[in-house]
Amino acid sequence: MSAARPSGASHEVKPESVPLGPLGAAAVPVQELLCVFGTGDFGRSLGQRLLQSGYRVIYGSRRPHSCGLLPQGAQVRSHAEAAKSASVIFLCIHRENYDLLETLKDQLKGKVIIDVSNNLKKNIYPEANAEYLQRLIPEAHVVKAFNTLSAWALQNGPSDANKQVYMCGSRAEAKQAVAGVATKLGFTVLDRGALAASRELEDFPLQLFPEWKMPLWLAFGLTTVLFCYLLIRDVVYSYVEMGEDKSFRIMVTLANKVFPIVSLIMLSLCYLPGIIAAFIQLYRGTKYRRFPDWLDRWMLCRKQIGLLALGFGALHVLYSLIIPIRYYVRHRIAASMILKFKENITSELDTTVAWRSDSFYAMGILGFVLFLLLGITSLPSVSNALSWREFSFVQSKLGYLTLFFCTFHTYLYGWSRFLYPSIYRWYTPPGYMISLVVPTLVIILKLLIVLPCVDRSLTRIRRGWERADPDEDSKKSLLT
Repeated sequence: MSAARPSGASHEVKPESVPLGPLGAAAVPVQELLCVFGTGDFGRSLGQRLLQSGYRVIYGSRRPHSCGLLPQGAQVRSHAEAAKSASVIFLCIHRENYDLLETLKDQLKGKVIIDVSNNLKKNIYPEANAEYLQRLIPEAHVVKAFNTLSAWALQNGPSDANKQVYMCGSRAEAKQAVAGVATKLGFTVLDRGALAASRELEDFPLQLFPEWKMPLWLAFGLTTVLFCYLLIRDVVYSYVEMGEDKSFRIMVTLANKVFPIVSLIMLSLCYLPGIIAAFIQLYRGTKYRRFPDWLDRWMLCRKQIGLLALGFGALHVLYSLIIPIRYYVRHRIAASMILKFKENITSELDTTVAWRSDSFYAMGILGFVLFLLLGITSLPSVSNALSWREFSFVQSKLGYLTLFFCTFHTYLYGWSRFLYPSIYRWYTPPGYMISLVVPTLVIILKLLIVLPCVDRSLTRIRRGWERADPDEDSKKSLLT
């Protein structure tokens, strides 16, 4: 076939220039000319990407002579003419417009039809779009693919977050042809089986942050409970017991107490499932048994929990920076200075308090810097540049060091306050004491695991060793 003609050209595409016939005959020329039904955003972006990858593209349109904004170098014909010219056809139209395909059964016979459609909601049709399409044109070979990509991903090329093409179909040759196109475009192909899996693929784009659901609910629950708890202790208690209105502390003071507590608890929850898994393996004496489902789900969302913890930690840092400029703080400092001036009181430097306060700030700064390092290395673009040993060192070794610094930072904040009965308002412990329960437990359990006797057994199990079953040993002794 000659060089590609401009959009809207009136020349006929010569059918004999591209071999027709059964699917097997289309295996070679599939990389030469591809057809796209639909001239919307996705269809235009797909055509542009195909052209950049070395394919020739022909569009099928209801109005071939009035199509604009199409990629330069693509041809436009009627649906029937375009379908005759290519053996692989991208169907970039909505399900409501599938009726036009019934008039093209002869032209679509034996062709590979790639259905990229999605729906606005789940289960609005009794069957998946691809299954309905296969029933509509039974002599074509329908493959569900490319529906999880966006027009932006096609225009800009594969990225870490959007580089997979999920595919399903009932004919191996058809899927092989689609996989060849996707690979040449730079995407990774994931075969999900027969066409019956198309319902699952069509539901993928409708999911809203599926991996973030549990972490977000966890963060929301912790924030709500702790905020209400501290509101009762710091505001309601002062109003009921002392008649003081401290509601102005809600916006900054209470928020700056909730954020670090949630951050520290969620950071410790990133490492608690790994410790639980280690103890389960030690108890079972093998690594070849599945963990409970709840533990699997917990371990799979540790990255999201850690990033949310980093977000709360960053909010705590920002809120802490504005403390010196708050009206309430400036008023208290001024009142204290005036009182000391009137009473001629001179405060002497307490080196113990100075050491504690400096250590408190130092642990907080070091913990937050390491926290940022954990967040940066969890980004796909950064983690892909690290070896597994480097990634494991940062996320595990430095991760536990981060947890220790942040926990120690909180201990220095509390210091000896737990000894004073006045802090237990309505017999409830302060918020910082609650925040120390989970991280302290994690650190203690981790110290138990790294003991030489325990670590030796755990390392053997993770290298494939299995503890013999006593029942099996007794059976073997009877047999011998």
